[in-house]
Amino acid sequence: MNKKTILILTSRFPYPLEKGDKLRAYYQIKALSQKYNIVLCSVSTSLIKQDWLQKVEEYCQEVYVFKLNKFKIGLNLLLNMFSEKPFQVAFFYQSSIRKKILKIIADFNIDAVYCQLIRSAEYVKNIHSVSKTLDYMDALSEGMFKRARISKGIKRVIFDIEGKRLKMYENRIYDYFNHHTIISEQDKHKIHHPLNKKIVVIPNGIDDFFLEHTCRQKKEYDIVFVGNLSYPPNVKSCRYIINQILPIFRQKGRKVKVLLSGANPSPKILKLAKNNKNVEVIGWVDDIRMSYCKGKVFVAPLFIGTGLQNKILEAMALNIPCVTTNLVNNALNSTPSNEIMIADTAEDFYSKIVALIDDKKLSDAIANNAYKYVKLNFNWNSISFKIPIFQ
Repeated sequence: MNKKTILILTSRFPYPLEKGDKLRAYYQIKALSQKYNIVLCSVSTSLIKQDWLQKVEEYCQEVYVFKLNKFKIGLNLLLNMFSEKPFQVAFFYQSSIRKKILKIIADFNIDAVYCQLIRSAEYVKNIHSVSKTLDYMDALSEGMFKRARISKGIKRVIFDIEGKRLKMYENRIYDYFNHHTIISEQDKHKIHHPLNKKIVVIPNGIDDFFLEHTCRQKKEYDIVFVGNLSYPPNVKSCRYIINQILPIFRQKGRKVKVLLSGANPSPKILKLAKNNKNVEVIGWVDDIRMSYCKGKVFVAPLFIGTGLQNKILEAMALNIPCVTTNLVNNALNSTPSNEIMIADTAEDFYSKIVALIDDKKLSDAIANNAYKYVKLNFNWNSISFKIPIFQ
């Protein structure tokens, strides 16, 4: 039987896997390619390296990357000042690229379109000849409102305006698509559309790349945090570790070593680490598992992010005990003190981290339970095959 052909549209090229949307797109493409022919269309602000292209081409019939014109980005953002459209939607949209995508849909006789993030929705919203699925991924408006609440001055004003625009757009764009997906239940209820109950929750998964790996590295650090170190929620987490948690260790007379690892470290993180001899920052590494495995406890004090955190899944899959917030676990839905440790204050983080460091039996039990939990519940293939594309 001939495979049907679906066009997958992303606002960033899904490789390398240093951002959550890239990781989700890459593994969904890999899984869906088993059932469908995949034509990938990605927009990008930069040139794509040949080896990155090859990693994705392995699972696609065709791959198209459209480079965004910087002048048009600036013009779109300027003109968008006077509209209700979110700035990030305007940033990623260019009419010349839309024409090329429409031609590809016609030339390949596309059977369905799978659009990742509302940033890409403008390119295909007015196509009604094929089935269309929109992956909201996260409730972007909620994330923007959280950033507004912790910001000051002009930043607070801008984030609040963008949050309101995103909220309206998330509602409005719903009606242009046949099917809708999102990462977590908590984000699903933040999409303010009367039919939001019909949005299908498709969580992120974990690849065998993590599940089959055995950590053999020496545990050089007591605390490890891994993520894109320029992403605001991750920057805030790193600052929280250094400014809120570590001082408690010092007050208690306990020495602790911290590793912060991930792409594009923020100057704020680098500056804080420079002034703290017990904190080391490592940028991009070819095999991120090496960074995870150097830590005794994975600590993620995330208070403003949305969606399901890949970093937590990866740490759990590598048998590393995790301490994180209720916000993160609301999406993960694991059992506190069994598969994960929960903390929402610096004192709580301190006590949970110390408990795991000092009690190897407890640490091993949490880590083993976490591994079993993610292996059972977060398989990319079984998850991706539930995406409503033709139903």
